[in-house]
Amino acid sequence: MECCFPASRLLACPLSCLSVSHRLTDLSHKFFFQTAIMSSTIVLPSDFGYVAAGLVSTAWLLGWQALVVGSYRKKSGVKYPQLYAEKAEADASKEALLFNCAQRAHQNTIEHMPLIIVTTLVTAMKHPVFAGYACGLWALSRVLYTLGYTTGDPVKRNTRGGILGELPLFGLLLGSTYTAFDLLRSSA
Repeated sequence: MECCFPASRLLACPLSCLSVSHRLTDLSHKFFFQTAIMSSTIVLPSDFGYVAAGLVSTAWLLGWQALVVGSYRKKSGVKYPQLYAEKAEADASKEALLFNCAQRAHQNTIEHMPLIIVTTLVTAMKHPVFAGYACGLWALSRVLYTLGYTTGDPVKRNTRGGILGELPLFGLLLGSTYTAFDLLRSSA
């Protein structure tokens, strides 16, 4: 079956117009695929590009942080698969301490990622521009957080602008909560 929408409108294309390239011999699988894709439509808000840009900025952030961690790992001599320098190593070597700080900044960012992704996507259902800007601002704040942390003084992770990331995070939490309640209310 040919797709009923031009490629430029594929984001709003009903999934039923997408063809399966091979035959399924098991009828239960065939029934599942037919029923699962016949009535679904993916519709993105017109300003979803802001959301995409915000989310992609987090990928660039994580890549940059990985390079920072790798650089400090090399300087400190901490070998894989050791996650952190031991306390004695960090006390004896400034490079080992800086490696631990860089590693912790990266790890903390990874710990926040599920929260950022979920709240950004849920908020984006009703407020895509706000969600995109908040996600991008959070990513920028994590650069400041990492630069402050890698001074070797962990307190500076928040005193150099890293704390600013709490504002967009809180905004995304409120925005996603409001969006979820609004969707529940409108479906009732």
